[in-house]
Amino acid sequence: MSSDTELFHPVIELPDPTRAARYQRLVGVDHIKERLRREASVLADPASLTRWAAQHHPAAANASAFTLLRDRAPLLLFAGDVGSGKSALAESFGCDLSDSLRVPVLLYRLKLAARGTGHVGEMTTLIAKSFEQVGAEARRGRTGDGRLKAVTILVVDEADALVQSREATQMHHEDRAGVNAFLAGIDQFAGTATPLLVVLCTNRLAALDPALRRRAAATFEFGRPTEEQRHQVLTTAFDGFELSPGIIDKLVEITGPRSDGTPGFTFSDLTQRLVPAALLRAYPFEPITPDLLVDVATDITPTPAFTDQAAA
Repeated sequence: MSSDTELFHPVIELPDPTRAARYQRLVGVDHIKERLRREASVLADPASLTRWAAQHHPAAANASAFTLLRDRAPLLLFAGDVGSGKSALAESFGCDLSDSLRVPVLLYRLKLAARGTGHVGEMTTLIAKSFEQVGAEARRGRTGDGRLKAVTILVVDEADALVQSREATQMHHEDRAGVNAFLAGIDQFAGTATPLLVVLCTNRLAALDPALRRRAAATFEFGRPTEEQRHQVLTTAFDGFELSPGIIDKLVEITGPRSDGTPGFTFSDLTQRLVPAALLRAYPFEPITPDLLVDVATDITPTPAFTDQAAA
């Protein structure tokens, strides 16, 4: 299924093979995947929480704890450095959610065109229209008797360009109005059990409007891979190449933080730069060797760290 509008990239029905494979390749972030599955399941289908409560805590079925959990806005924040895997996970975790809830998931990806061209009222109108379209789709995801039949996910990449803090001194009135519209769009779905998830991805968590950060049901922070995570990524990538554990350990060391203060490799440095570069260095005349891998890893400069600063 696919469609396109002025505001959205083509809509994708999940699971699809491309994004399912992408989700599986995101190794080293299992702790985030596990927490995300729980958060997303409860936000998209509060009835699953009711069923769990009936089984394990029948006397507390009407406890305020459950009301507090159900009343949250369906908003998730993915924050972290460039290349940390947040956008890839945002666009692929719907495959896992689909398998978990056993319903299709519709993936909407907002274009930056939603910012408009600066005309008074345009940004507010476009954001309201975006939520209207996505909301209409999401409401069709539940049957008349309340059964879940589909979930809608709206992903907003580079979210700081759309919902920057209204406290910023240089912020234009139109941008402030756009943030207000976005907050209103989120608020209309809080506590409604509408099967909608809104995921904001940003490199600059501190630059997002504080009111937006407070509304988030959960914030997932993505860092550079640890030594253990780099080992997992590289072991998975080179499975079947008959490399000794020693060479993997050497690559883990090379791709870590350097003595001159240079940060370690990001996830994308490992998967989109190191691994392809190694394969293409050897192809088509020689096999992958330990020396080749070390040379390639040493030649790559890690992606510079992105400094997250609140808008001035």
